[in-house]
Amino acid sequence: MNYVLFMADTNLILAQRNAEWCGHGPVLEQDIAITNITLDLLGQARNFYQYAASLINQSARQPIEATEDSLANLRTEREFKNLLLCELPNGDWAQSILKLFFFSAYTQLLYTQLQHSKYDRIAAIAQKSLKETNYLLRWSSEWVIRLGDGTEESNQRIKNALTYLWPFTGEMFVAADFEDEIDLKGIKDKWQQKIHAVLSEATLAVPDMQMLMQSGGKQGIHTEHLGYILAEMQYLQRTYPGAEW
Repeated sequence: MNYVLFMADTNLILAQRNAEWCGHGPVLEQDIAITNITLDLLGQARNFYQYAASLINQSARQPIEATEDSLANLRTEREFKNLLLCELPNGDWAQSILKLFFFSAYTQLLYTQLQHSKYDRIAAIAQKSLKETNYLLRWSSEWVIRLGDGTEESNQRIKNALTYLWPFTGEMFVAADFEDEIDLKGIKDKWQQKIHAVLSEATLAVPDMQMLMQSGGKQGIHTEHLGYILAEMQYLQRTYPGAEW
């Protein structure tokens, strides 16, 4: 169950961050693209939350049943298990794009493995999510190359983003106690190959993977940014419990 919540939380928080771009994209076409990507991530989060709620309701005796809405809107920062990378501020377009690229390169490999999970529902969610993730990886990698191998300003912006985000990438490959089914070592090796290939084409130097990395999100220890995200995201449900559209 904790692994399912980890996947749900991570997709939800990144979707919430990407949603901040709606109406603010650099051009209309890319504004629509990142909005659709947000909906894909939100859909993946919903699938995992629905599964997590069913597992909780089967195993726990409680007066109120868990739902996808209660898991998203009524849990505190310490209960969220999302990657720290996903809660970081959007920054400029380069920072948001690079974050999406790092994440989608990871989830593409992860969903490829999870398609063969011993849990049928996880395998089904992974199979559906992989199709969406393939597009996200292609879209974001093309933007990384475009920015890195573009103008002097775009190159500097993507370099700044790389410096800021890189220390948060290592957490993806630090196994939590609920990740016993995942071959993170295999994912890490393939992830590095993909990252190196795209960054090289973008004329960007690949940072050292051995540098000190930030972690804690999987255990509920977050940056100060998550609290602000949840305050905005959960406001309606916490102020008006049970409110419906």
